[in-house]
Parts: sequence; structure tokens; C-alpha cells
Amino acid sequence: MTKEEMKITPWEVKGEIDYGRLIKEFGIKELPLLLEVFYSNILFKRGVVFAHRDFDKTILGCIKNKKPFVMMTGLMPTGKFHLGHMLLAQQMIFYQKLGARLYIAVADLEAYNARGQSIEDSRKIAIEEYVTNYIALGLKPENCHIYFQSERSSDAKKSNAYYRLASNFSRYATFNEFKAVYGEISPGKMDSSLFQAADMYHPQLPEFENGAPTFIPVGIDQDPHIRIARDMASRYKQIKFIPIASIYHLFLPSLKGDGKMSSSDEASYIAMTDTAKEVETKIKKYAFSGGQDTLEEHRKKGGNPDKDVSFQYLKMFFEPDDKKLAQIEKDYRSGKMLTSELKEYLIKKINFFLAEHQRKKEKAKKEIGKFI
Repeated sequence: MTKEEMKITPWEVKGEIDYGRLIKEFGIKELPLLLEVFYSNILFKRGVVFAHRDFDKTILGCIKNKKPFVMMTGLMPTGKFHLGHMLLAQQMIFYQKLGARLYIAVADLEAYNARGQSIEDSRKIAIEEYVTNYIALGLKPENCHIYFQSERSSDAKKSNAYYRLASNFSRYATFNEFKAVYGEISPGKMDSSLFQAADMYHPQLPEFENGAPTFIPVGIDQDPHIRIARDMASRYKQIKFIPIASIYHLFLPSLKGDGKMSSSDEASYIAMTDTAKEVETKIKKYAFSGGQDTLEEHRKKGGNPDKDVSFQYLKMFFEPDDKKLAQIEKDYRSGKMLTSELKEYLIKKINFFLAEHQRKKEKAKKEIGKFI
């Protein structure tokens, strides 16, 4: 695919992603030099988290001065939890350690309205596929609020405030705005958008965190949701909201090298439940190579780690040693390292990680009651 074929919507990502173009089109900024603590995190150090909107205005000072702030995110409870989801989960855990109060919405109403999935199935998938993996990866129950859109809170005042906000936001957006952002729009999608706006802004209500600044870590495909929510909140009369800040990470590429991992395409992802043999088969069969077509040509011209999925997975997750990663990149570019050798190295790294993670996940099942 060429850059001209790039397609980015909240529901579909495909083609070769031009992040520079998206930064300009969406009116966001490249990530500035942050506090030193961020550069102990591999995602920031290696540019995986790469852009922001208003993060420096509202959140950075809270972290530095240890003032209250909220990280809000959501999960779509459909399909298996895979490495692409882990990219966000690792950020959640990092921000929690920095002092963030976490609000995690299970978008069961959106799954019902936009995807036709039952509320019961959404709850089961959210717990078994997402929450248990979050816990196994290191999420703590302190200052962590996981809730379902269909059942916000057993506290009537909090629940009423949340649903009232979702309803009231409908007054501050037009059908044309929804259509401009989402294209073909149905009442169900409009309803989902209003609930998403309430998810983003309700932590600032007096019934919750009472004005604490809020930000959302997302892939850039989710930015339309944030823009329309910011527009609605800016017109809201009853409360003066602090505009939602946002911070953006690169997509974890699909195994096929096109777009991002998708739960709807098993050949595009590594699931946290995959066996060692499944990982080996997927990487060897599907992982897009940046190498040359023949051994002779590869030794002569070398490979391209920028396009090679195996190298990108090592860079984003599985090779924390900067010197080792740099040596792998050098050897691959020179042709000294073959694609098959790079894949074998990645397979060992992933399987070592998954073996430990799957043990932690079994223990995590006993902790769910502390979170929900």
C-alpha cells in the first residue's frame, strides 16, 4: 500500500501510516521534552508515545507538583486481548505509578449500539480478556475505577450525574458535526459518542474528582472522539470544564505490516493466550519482513528494520536493552542478521514473556473483586 491509500477512522486503520501528516491534520503537537521520569519508560524513550494535545498545559504541572489529575481511558469489550492492547495498558500502569487516578470505562453500551453485542457478553469479555490482563500486567486497585457504561455506579448521586451529563451533551452538538466527524452516522453511534464524551468529562464533576484535570492516552485513530467531546464541553453552560488533554502512541503494527493489530483478524495479532507454538507459527508465517527476497541480496543490501514487524515489536516491547537493540538494528541493516534469525530472536522473547504473564493471569483472576 502507498501513503495515498492510508485510511484512519475510529473503526478502521489501514495503509502506510504517515504520522507527520496526521499531526498536522488533527492539530496536535509532537511531544516536547517531558520530566526526566518519563525517559525511564521505553515507550517515551523510543518515541512510541509521540504527540499530545494540551498535556503540557494541564497535566505535566500536576505530575511535577504532585497535584490530583485523572487518566481516563476505555476498552471495547470485543475480541481477544492482544499485544496492541498491551501498548495502552502499559501506559495506564505507568501513569498510575506517577499518581494518576484511573478511570477505565467498559464501552458495553457502545458495543451494544454499534456492534450488536449483548451487555452480558460484553461484561464477560471485559473481565476475562481485559481486566485480568490489566491486573497481570501490574495494575493496582488503588485510585483505579473500572466501570460499565450501562451501570456507572451503585452510588445514586454519582450515577445520576454521569447519565445526566451524557444526556445534556446532546444539546451542545449538531447532527452535521457528528456526520463531519464520523461520516455515515446512526442514532446508535450518536448515542455512543455522547456517552464517550460523558466518560471523558465526568471525572471533573463535583460528584467525582471535582475539577481535577483529565487526559486520555490513545492511538491517533481515536482523536475524532476527543475533538467532538472537547467541542461539546466548551459550549456546556452548567460547568466550566478544563479541556481534555490527550497523548498519542504509535500503532503496534499488524503482523502483516498493514495498519494495526485487529481483534477481528487472528492473523494480525499475538494474543496473550497464544501458546508457544502458536506464537512461533504466527511470527514465521505472517510477520512482515523488511528483508530482501533472496539470501544473497539480503547479505548485499541488508534489511529495513523500519518496516520489519519483528524489529518493531522488539523496539516497542521485547528488547529493553538499548545497546542490544542498536546492535540488532545495525546487524539487520548491514545484512549480517537474517530475517529468519530476527524472527527466532523475537519468538524466544515473546514466549518467555507470555509464559510468565499467563502464570500471573491465573493469579489475577482472584483479584478481580478488588477492581469491579
